[in-house]
Amino acid sequence: MPRSLIGLLLAAIGAAAPAQQLSFAPRADGAQVPMMVYPAASPSSTGCPPLALLSPGAGGSEQGLRYLAQGLGADGWRAIVIGHRESGMDALKRDVRTTRGLRAGLAMLVDDPAAYRARFMDIDAARQWASAPCKAPFTALLGHSMGAHTVQFEAGARNTAGLHPAGGFDAYVALSPAGPEAWLPADADAAITAPVLMITGTRDAGLGGDERWREQAFAALPPGQCDRLAVIDGATHMQLGGGSFDARTQQAVVALVTTWLDGLRAGTCKPAPALERVRIQDK
Repeated sequence: MPRSLIGLLLAAIGAAAPAQQLSFAPRADGAQVPMMVYPAASPSSTGCPPLALLSPGAGGSEQGLRYLAQGLGADGWRAIVIGHRESGMDALKRDVRTTRGLRAGLAMLVDDPAAYRARFMDIDAARQWASAPCKAPFTALLGHSMGAHTVQFEAGARNTAGLHPAGGFDAYVALSPAGPEAWLPADADAAITAPVLMITGTRDAGLGGDERWREQAFAALPPGQCDRLAVIDGATHMQLGGGSFDARTQQAVVALVTTWLDGLRAGTCKPAPALERVRIQDK
């Protein structure tokens, strides 16, 4: 897809997409999960639209990943960004105070098993809430940074923290995936049998390393599931998460995600769109 056409598509999203709405889903432990719900711009005439749940990174909220949720909504998806309170901004500030440093505080939060268990409950609550009016024909879980960790765990990556989420989504998208680290052995993602799209950037630095560290997660995936890795030249960690605006990165992410997911929904492994300065690897 030519970059000029992608730009025109993304420019029209804000005007064409219905307004998002804040909602709350009851969690198993009684907590209320905040969610920003983005309706499908073109509702299905035959039933429920496909459902995309989005999990932001540490310190994020239901206000995050707006560009991707809008892009999915414009593509016909019902997109829901989940607010993970136990790993949101208040939790991050608490850990920063405890460790007396941003990096150490972030590492403390990202390595907290209880925070992930709360995230799994949030995801279960959002999925159950979204299924109340009707059951989506196709479901996808997407996440950035700590949300990508969450996606990998939900997809079935082995871990040594005793985390066993429900999983069961039809497809998974990890923005800034996690390579080998304390909880994730080198072959952790070899246990994943569902299709996964991983997206990183050449400036996507994180606690564990750069994009080469992140690419190890893709290398561990077993072949035959339409798995795909996209590396966007120049893209940073914050740009991929929508926290630092970069139109080219956001346009590329939306095009990569919607093309891949729409292909899976149609029962095919659709080729990636032709984008400038984006390296693609398929399995």
